[in-house]
Amino acid sequence: MKKGFSIMAVAMLTILNVGVATAQNEPAADAGQGIHQILKEYFIKGGPEFMGIVLLCLILGLAICIERIIYLNMATTNNKKLLANVENALASGGVEAAKEVARNTKGPVASIFYQGLDRMDEGVENAEKAVVAYGGVQMGQLEKNVSWISLFIAIAPMLGFMGTVIGMIQAFTQIEAAGAIDASLIAGSIQVALLTTVFGLIVGIILQIFYNYIIAKIDSIVNDMEDSSISLIDLLVRYKK
Repeated sequence: MKKGFSIMAVAMLTILNVGVATAQNEPAADAGQGIHQILKEYFIKGGPEFMGIVLLCLILGLAICIERIIYLNMATTNNKKLLANVENALASGGVEAAKEVARNTKGPVASIFYQGLDRMDEGVENAEKAVVAYGGVQMGQLEKNVSWISLFIAIAPMLGFMGTVIGMIQAFTQIEAAGAIDASLIAGSIQVALLTTVFGLIVGIILQIFYNYIIAKIDSIVNDMEDSSISLIDLLVRYKK
């Protein structure tokens, strides 16, 4: 066991020394490379097996994030204005006029209002039940596919770590086969191992930022839905009186 740890320590120190020396001797022209070219080179060095899967997680995760952000922004409405319009329609044209206002307004709150107004002929209690039930349906629509984003956030770093473990196994297999530690022999395997981890973590961080934004947006819309639903029920109670 101690011998294994000693080999690992010597190998890592050797790679670090080689990396520092290489970085010092690199021509200054490399600094002029575009960031996309550098990422492309590192991606190719990381190997297609794990890097391709990590990239797929990023593409699918971003696609879902963009779709959710667009949907949530379209679902955001001026609920105070909508409530005022419904109240004015109830006062001037009755329930049918209020339903028309809700029907012509986009967003989950307007849909909830329409379901509640559509049950007004059955009484305020039934209208309230319809509002609560349809509110749950709208919450499900808001949270659609969000669980896939969290899955990609978890998978990408795990794939990176798996690539790291496999790369380290390959490096020590090469050391064992050679019978000695040669930096040029194991540097490639260790570099692949570290690159897969870096890219996996980058993908996880990017998707985590989008995920937190989406969750915060959903919470904001749900709070508005609950507040507006309570205001609608109060409005229907006053209208029935």
